[in-house]
Amino acid sequence: MTKNNKLSLLFAAAALAVLPALAQTPAERSNPLLVPSPLPLQYPQFDQVRDGDFAPALDLGMAQQLQEIEAIAANPAAPSFDNTIVAMERSGRVLARASGLLFSLLGADSNPARQKLQADYAARLAAHRDAVALNPKLYARVDALYQKREQLGLAPDQVRLIERHHRNLVRAGAQLDEAQKTRMRAINAELATVAARFNQNVLAEVNDSALVVDTAAELAGLSDEQIAAAAAAAKARQLDGKYVIALLNTTTQPALAQLENRALRERIYKAASARGSRGNAFDTRALVARTAALRAERARLLGFATHADFVLKDETAKSATAVNTLLRQLAPAAVASARRDGAELQRLIDQEQAAKQQPSFELAAWDWAFYAEKLRAAKYGFDQSQLKPYLELKNVLENGVFYAAGQLYGLKFRQRHDLPVYQADISVYDVFNADGSQLAIFIADMYARPSKRGGAWANAYVAQSALLEQKPVIANHLNIPKPPAGTPTLLTWDEVNTLFHEFGHALHGMFSDVRYPSFAGTSVPRDFVEYPSQVNEMWADWPSVLANYAKHYKTGEAMPRALLDKVLAAQQFNQGYATTEYLSAAVLDQRWHQLGADEVPGADAVMAFEARVLKEEGFDYAPVPPRYRTPYFSHIMGGYAAGYYAYIWSEVLDADTVEWFKAHGGLQRANGDAFRAKLLSQGGSQDAMQLFRNAVGHEPRIEPLLQRRGLVLTPAAKP
Repeated sequence: MTKNNKLSLLFAAAALAVLPALAQTPAERSNPLLVPSPLPLQYPQFDQVRDGDFAPALDLGMAQQLQEIEAIAANPAAPSFDNTIVAMERSGRVLARASGLLFSLLGADSNPARQKLQADYAARLAAHRDAVALNPKLYARVDALYQKREQLGLAPDQVRLIERHHRNLVRAGAQLDEAQKTRMRAINAELATVAARFNQNVLAEVNDSALVVDTAAELAGLSDEQIAAAAAAAKARQLDGKYVIALLNTTTQPALAQLENRALRERIYKAASARGSRGNAFDTRALVARTAALRAERARLLGFATHADFVLKDETAKSATAVNTLLRQLAPAAVASARRDGAELQRLIDQEQAAKQQPSFELAAWDWAFYAEKLRAAKYGFDQSQLKPYLELKNVLENGVFYAAGQLYGLKFRQRHDLPVYQADISVYDVFNADGSQLAIFIADMYARPSKRGGAWANAYVAQSALLEQKPVIANHLNIPKPPAGTPTLLTWDEVNTLFHEFGHALHGMFSDVRYPSFAGTSVPRDFVEYPSQVNEMWADWPSVLANYAKHYKTGEAMPRALLDKVLAAQQFNQGYATTEYLSAAVLDQRWHQLGADEVPGADAVMAFEARVLKEEGFDYAPVPPRYRTPYFSHIMGGYAAGYYAYIWSEVLDADTVEWFKAHGGLQRANGDAFRAKLLSQGGSQDAMQLFRNAVGHEPRIEPLLQRRGLVLTPAAKP
């Protein structure tokens, strides 16, 4: 027996040794994480789980799963689908429950105790995953089934499940020699620790970088409600009499579209874009560089030239060449469109300054959103401030998002107030099928808070599985600034679109109808997962849906038809900016992860590398910065590493599917039922691109995307 095998057995034995001791403690007997929640659909017991419950549950969960895996691996019976693959699917329930809840709360409602747990357990959880994935006896059983999978008389989803487990083990390093496995364990442990530090630094830096403003006069352009919210934020920081503008995790900040004070706009932009590279305690450059180097080294261990090659082999894109081709097809047209729009904004600035008899100035990144709103008003006769009174949050959610789901899929929603929540402003809904049967529970967590990470996302607190007899509990998380008490939450159009988008993810999770947990809901390739959610965005401005929710928060009057028509007419407005800021971030992601292990720059060269990439790829247009700069690009330090291109890749499928919906009558139950049955319910149980073909009836076409975004490819760039 090799030294490393001995170490693995010692690790397993040590973990198993905690079982009897833990099982005898009063804390264990009262720990709600160790058994399925007794609440409806196993809804989490947010009011019962204490931070102190996580560590013993994680310890016990890891020990139990190692025991379960060892029993599978050492089974004297010949490998079978049931005694190996199904047993693997059933393993680790306590660990999944405890870690799933912990990491969900770390995103939505972090605190020092949970952050310490994250730091303490990051490397231990990585070692646990390696103890499972690098178990040679387990791999031997799975490989034996994989080699004869077509002769076992199994259903297609069962064959696919064997392939999924085999692929996962190989990609985790199951075929490496012992020395390579040792290095793989070390890399994974360090990556987990670095990722935890990065996430905590980004959250802390967002809070630390909030702008303090001395006078209300500097906030001219903001609404009274926004100014009151800024005053309340300052008071919460014990800065009475001042105003605080909190930052989001994007480069461009919402307030830039409204603030008339150019100097303040510049302060906000520079504070936002400098995050993670200021040389303070929250600087992430060393963490980014180390992560890129470790990922590249791991890819090389597994036989891939780069981390991007490793990731993309398992996506629908299949190769870095395919991704680079798409991004480089779109980039010139997007940047050209942005430059044309920028020239128009510059003319507007020049005219405005001349009218004031003041010197003009060059359009900068902190000016774009402000003057784009002026240009929108001039071109289309409205700006975002005219829309907001018609876009009250609860009305948009219930009479927009839910209404569209009801029309398309027959769903019904009922808010309930008897289930616990981790924050008082969270809403919970039962979701019912058209026949009255319960489909899921939906959690709506809409507001920004200092304890919440940036962005918007969906997650499953309970994933659907027929094998485990589980129905889904799905949450959506946004970061909408919370107004002062007693005032309505009025949304921007982008926030409305995000609400519909994230609910598309929720539908994907709620409609899941698969046997095995590995295939549940959004367990699909990363460059496919955004596709159904982007399709759901189409209903935000669908005339009958918009008319149902776009009603004035005071009077209940519908948005005037003339304003509605202007909104629809302006759909392509500012698309050059939107496409360019996204594509530049996607290109940064690819270039970081297409580096070899010996090519990754050091911490001091991170920003220089970013600047060089943007210049080489044609994105060196200062008024349009990347949506995320490297030091706070949380997507690519997490699950979207070498995968941020997925949004535009998925949008090719999305735009094509929108055309299919329109051609078949739009918001019709027959269309919704077909999309649910052929795609949304299937999770990862079938090939992703086959699901697209099943739903739409043809191969994907890029033309609908180009038309949507108002882009025209040059002849040389056309696919």
